[in-house]
Amino acid sequence: MNNYLIPANSKKSQLILGFFTPIDLILFGFGAGLSLILLLIVQSANIGIMILILCPALITGLLVMPVPYYHNVLQFIINVYTYFSERRKYYWKGWCCYGEE
Repeated sequence: MNNYLIPANSKKSQLILGFFTPIDLILFGFGAGLSLILLLIVQSANIGIMILILCPALITGLLVMPVPYYHNVLQFIINVYTYFSERRKYYWKGWCCYGEE
């Protein structure tokens, strides 16, 4: 017989629709609202301009999208950012010296 006091899905039941926190929905609402305002203001038939207008909604949608193994994905993104943004130092440790005899 199971003697567990807390059900396995207790954390998930505290989320909106089982996936989102209120901050997530506010962030996505802001991005979608900004895109909607830009769509109403800018009248263009150019595909490139339309993609730029929809970028706030797409970016905020990707930011709040539920990701399995969140910690691993976050660490991967941090590693990629660190690799491209910081100066890399390569240390050479070998037995061959150039120019010496």
